[in-house]
Amino acid sequence: MNCNVLNYLQKSAELFPGKVAVLDEHKNISYSELLDISSRIGTAIYKKVGSKKPVGIYIEKSADAVGAMLGICSAGCYYTSFSTELPKERLERMAEVLNPALFVTSRELMDEAVGIFGSGNVYSFEELCECESDRLLLEKIQKSIIDTDPLYINFTSGSTGTPKGIVVSHRSVIDFIDCFCETFGFCSDDIFANQAPFDFDVSVKDIYSALKCGATLAVVPRGLFSAPVELIDFLCDKKITVMVWAVSALCLLSTFHALDYRTPETVKKILFSGEVMPLKALRNFRSHLPEAMYVNLYGPTEITCNCTYHILESDRDYADGIPIGKPFLNEDVFLLDNTDKLITDCNIPGEICVRGSALALGYYSCDEQNSKHFVQNPLNPYYPEKIYRTGDLGKFNENNDLFFCGRKDFQIKYMGHRIELEEIERAMGAIDGVERCCCIFDEKKSRLKGYYIGSIEKDELHLEMKGKLPAFMIPGIIRKVDEMPLTKNGKIDRKKLEESAGVKKN
Repeated sequence: MNCNVLNYLQKSAELFPGKVAVLDEHKNISYSELLDISSRIGTAIYKKVGSKKPVGIYIEKSADAVGAMLGICSAGCYYTSFSTELPKERLERMAEVLNPALFVTSRELMDEAVGIFGSGNVYSFEELCECESDRLLLEKIQKSIIDTDPLYINFTSGSTGTPKGIVVSHRSVIDFIDCFCETFGFCSDDIFANQAPFDFDVSVKDIYSALKCGATLAVVPRGLFSAPVELIDFLCDKKITVMVWAVSALCLLSTFHALDYRTPETVKKILFSGEVMPLKALRNFRSHLPEAMYVNLYGPTEITCNCTYHILESDRDYADGIPIGKPFLNEDVFLLDNTDKLITDCNIPGEICVRGSALALGYYSCDEQNSKHFVQNPLNPYYPEKIYRTGDLGKFNENNDLFFCGRKDFQIKYMGHRIELEEIERAMGAIDGVERCCCIFDEKKSRLKGYYIGSIEKDELHLEMKGKLPAFMIPGIIRKVDEMPLTKNGKIDRKKLEESAGVKKN
């Protein structure tokens, strides 16, 4: 029985010991080397803090970061990736919620990590790798791990201003990855181009699919996503076969006509998620790679990566939209109306709800949010059964394909990330010179807009926000207004605000 994702690594290391498991711009690591690294780090971490503890990773996205993740698993602990791209203030808030027993960083980032997290529990990857692995100890730890133990915690935006940590277990990842690999036919010959940051759950599909299949994970250097020509060269030169990418990253190649420069002919499968794929971008890819499989994926982090998929049909133009498809095996995806009754008729919108083993354990130290989103199945009054309420709206068509119809609340999907508009407003409103503010997402144009009343100039406001929020949470359009129109209930009338502000020059 597979209770632990380390079994993926151990099996692949046995079958393909000398094969490249992970590569980045600086090094290649074979499966046998990756197993050795994880064993050394696991032994070191266990001797310092024991097992069943949260451990933070503050390393640039790299092969070493993958080694750190698996080392933390080997210690029987669970990891959180603290992105080096995030502002110090947000990293500190995440650390406050998680309270990691230990941080793993690199020698190059040691001073920076100590400055953010303190000096008491920060160790370098290189130092931990110097520890001799204790095989008997690691075997004992692995036998103690059960499948519902946490594997990782990914943080997402929180409406209270405090980031929410989503706790995902070994069982949930195994349940999803086994099905994911089988559904799309991944194998040991594949080379996955990892686009997503390691604190974003799209990367889970890259890392653990490659480990399960004995494939190669190619970590795409972050800088290439601002250099489309070099990015295409990377895909071609590394002979990439699988791209599990956010829509926004694929659109980068399409927008800059990078495929006209050079086509990565080895790519056989392109899977995308996070946002609605623009038809123009899709058609561009299909014209250059007509034989590739294209898959639209859907699902929030709380259900472990994805719960539905749609394999695009080559003879369909999708002018009426791309469905998010049908559920993966062992996942039940259904719609509830406002009275929690099951929707069975087509073309009737309802909230997308999910049940199954792939559900996350819940939010870390956040009982209020757990009781709101991870709830008893209202269709089952007979025994305990948790479902996850996504807050997304969907509807089925006549073929029982599910279509995404927007959000129930002000949580949005932008640039592949889920964002609480309230968190942006809270950060914006806390800046000196802002009296009142409102953030609006233009879904049709996929634009994040910020409106405010105050004395601060918009360029200065933009600069202040860069120090408080990740880049994907900063509105691309910021406008100063004279007043905020209100509804009869005293709330900001967002529709009127956008209409009145829209006639003014930016």
